[in-house]
Amino acid sequence: MKTLFRIVTASLILALLLPLIPFQNSCRELNNDVFRLHILANSDSAADQSAKLQVRDSILEEISSLYDQARSKEDAEDITRAHLTLIRNTAVCALRRSGIDDPVHVEMARMYFNTRYYDDFTMPAGYYDALRVTIGKGGGRNWWCVMYPCLCVGAAADDSARDTLSSDEYEVISSDDIEYRFKIVEVYEKIRSFFV
Repeated sequence: MKTLFRIVTASLILALLLPLIPFQNSCRELNNDVFRLHILANSDSAADQSAKLQVRDSILEEISSLYDQARSKEDAEDITRAHLTLIRNTAVCALRRSGIDDPVHVEMARMYFNTRYYDDFTMPAGYYDALRVTIGKGGGRNWWCVMYPCLCVGAAADDSARDTLSSDEYEVISSDDIEYRFKIVEVYEKIRSFFV
C-alpha cells in the first residue's frame, strides 16, 4: 500500500511539473539574454534610501542613451565595461551633491535575483549578469531594473522588450496569469543556487 501511495504521489508531482519544463527553459533563456542594474544603498535609513534614488536617477540620466546602440546583451555589457569609471563618478557626484561621502563600488557581476515585479513586467528568479553599484556598506534595500533590453523607463520599455526578446521570453515577463509558475521557478532556482 505504501509503495502504491508513493507511486501515485510521484506521478502526480511529475504530472504537475512536466508542463513547467518549457516555461523553465524560457526563464533560463531570459536569464541569459538580459542585463540588469542593481543599486545597493548604504543602509535602510531614510537619508541613505534617498541617496540611493538620487544615485539611480543620475546614473540613468547619464548612461541610458548609451544603450540605444546596443543590439545584444553583449553589446550592453561592452558599453558598461567601457563606462565603469563614468558610472562610478556619476554616483559619487550624486552623493556629494547630497553631502554624503560614502565610497561607491561599481562592478560587473553575475548574481542571483529573486522573482521581481516591475510595473507590467515580471522577471523570473535566477542568475543574471548585472551592473552592481554598492554605496557605502551596501547594507540597505536595493533598487533594480533591466538595462538591456531597456525596461528602466516607462512606455519605451514594452517596445524595447517586444523588439529584443524572443516571443517565449516576452511571454514570460509580460504574462500576468502565471504567478504560480514563477513561484515554482523561484523555489527551484533557490535550491539550485546552493549547488552553483
